[in-house]
Amino acid sequence: MPLMTCTAISFNPGPLISMKSSVLSIPQLSRRFWLLAEVSLIGILAGIIFQVLDEKTFDYRSVLVGFSTGFSFWFFELFVLSKWRKRILTLPLILAILIKAVLYLLVIYTLINTIGLVIGYFEGKQLNDFYNSLVDREQIILYGYILVLYVLFSFHRQLNLLLGEGILIKFLLGKYRKPTKEHRIFMFLDLKSSTSIAERLGHIRYYSFLNDFFHEISAPVKATSAEIYQYVGDEIVFTWKTKVGLTNNNCLRLFFKIKDRVVERQQYYLNKYGAVPAFKAGMHFGEVITAQIGDIKREIVYNGDVLNTSARIQEQCNRVGHEFLISGLLLEELNLGPEYAEEKIQSLQLRGKESLTSLYSITE
Repeated sequence: MPLMTCTAISFNPGPLISMKSSVLSIPQLSRRFWLLAEVSLIGILAGIIFQVLDEKTFDYRSVLVGFSTGFSFWFFELFVLSKWRKRILTLPLILAILIKAVLYLLVIYTLINTIGLVIGYFEGKQLNDFYNSLVDREQIILYGYILVLYVLFSFHRQLNLLLGEGILIKFLLGKYRKPTKEHRIFMFLDLKSSTSIAERLGHIRYYSFLNDFFHEISAPVKATSAEIYQYVGDEIVFTWKTKVGLTNNNCLRLFFKIKDRVVERQQYYLNKYGAVPAFKAGMHFGEVITAQIGDIKREIVYNGDVLNTSARIQEQCNRVGHEFLISGLLLEELNLGPEYAEEKIQSLQLRGKESLTSLYSITE
């Protein structure tokens, strides 16, 4: 089913400037500071362990170097390498980690020696002591230790991205080893006209088109505390715990933030593909059973009627001529406010359902 419509557009509009603020949202800031706290604590602990093993004691120096190591990783990942994120993602994982590790080591080498120079100055050491320390055996061992730490940091981060944010810790803690009941919101977002776009672009270029679009959703997903449950062809399934999805209308804001992002980038898509992503979505909420399944390949899955209903609601978008439909039950839980408007669609009998389901179209 189409998620977004990618029909060719013949006109060439002028550059569009988004009226939305580019300021980071609270969830985005929260994620960044949690990452900073995590890597800083690990860095401090690693620094203390290294000094204890080397000197049988520890002091402020291990804490300072450890925090600097963690902070540098955080800053390097989020603010330096983020500019080349898409290019790095095209590299094999091991090569990407090694290249980043070498760059990071150069940064940390400069930072640690600067800290050492300042500490040495206040401790009354000579400049020659600093020069000697640059090739000192213990220093070289320290840099090797930091390099290993960075590789572990980076591997952990890449694994988190591969599984989905927050999934790794759930696996480690065994949160869903036993089936658990949860109330969740699900959104099925589907690209429109995907077949015709794929035929025109060819499979390789269409994959690039699809991948570009999937990259566009990253910021909206983080800004609305959404979780990506699955990619299914050109369809994406998002989910929230019900309380999180209802807070600040996160589940609605995601759809319109993705639209805004595509509008901002439409000239890019026109120039590169001659088509702009267009999409439709259906959304519902209810109880699901969440559990970890599998042996040789493990996964956390959701089972419940809410998923089928959300998918069927999305299927109705083309039929009723609206791009964003939600169930009446979900609408009752939302507080739309002046920012959104709902339009009642006739109650429909969805495929596989015996009773009628009330549907509403949501617009800004």
